[in-house]
Amino acid sequence: MKKVLLILVDGMRPDSFDKCGSELPAEICKKSLCNMSAQTVMPSVTLPCHMSLFHSVDPSRHGILTNTYVPQVRPINGMGEVFNHAGKKSAMFYNWEQLRDLTRPGMIAYSHMISQYVAGYAESNKQLAESCADYITKNQPDFTFLYLGYTDEQGHKSGWMTPEYLAAVKQSFECIDYVMKRLPEDYVTIITADHGGHDRGHGSDMPEDMTIPIIINGADIAPGELGEANIIDIAPTIAKLLDVQPDGDWDGHSLL
Repeated sequence: MKKVLLILVDGMRPDSFDKCGSELPAEICKKSLCNMSAQTVMPSVTLPCHMSLFHSVDPSRHGILTNTYVPQVRPINGMGEVFNHAGKKSAMFYNWEQLRDLTRPGMIAYSHMISQYVAGYAESNKQLAESCADYITKNQPDFTFLYLGYTDEQGHKSGWMTPEYLAAVKQSFECIDYVMKRLPEDYVTIITADHGGHDRGHGSDMPEDMTIPIIINGADIAPGELGEANIIDIAPTIAKLLDVQPDGDWDGHSLL
């Protein structure tokens, strides 16, 4: 039985890895099970994609189609609910407040949000990485979600694949590396994105918007090429690692 750290870098395109000026993406991927052409869901927008990740269904089923949360008409249990009901402890670290609605109240043992309006995305990325590593070291939760929003901000501000965006990707991998180096041996790290982007936006079915990386790293995870994968497959994969039965409403499948 493993414990899992899920790191999501908002708006991170896989083709940014070898252009961001850092050796960290290649170093991590070399030791991991990877898919650089995994797919997200439509609309390729932040909150709908996160809801699909946590609930393992398309937006047509969970009903969140914009960045404004609305209650599900037919509620589906997400990772927060499923893991809590299985007796697992979860934690969340994020700097985009709308993610508070990914789980129902009381399902997360610890939640830490740093507002981008106070610290800014670049600084809050660093603070979240430090807080996340510290919390895991002291408390070792079964499932931890770390969200880093700096890349998406730079994509909208300067454009995807611009020098400013690529610098944000580099900084995000520095945060990822900081946390991974401090993890206990029984943790598996999954690195992904919610969507990509083009020009200064996203939300379309263009490959630039729909293609995301999925990277799985752990002591017992053999490095190599991961088969066909979708963002809705991440929740069942984490459930398998935690030895938890996935919810019957989930549409995804374990990648392991």
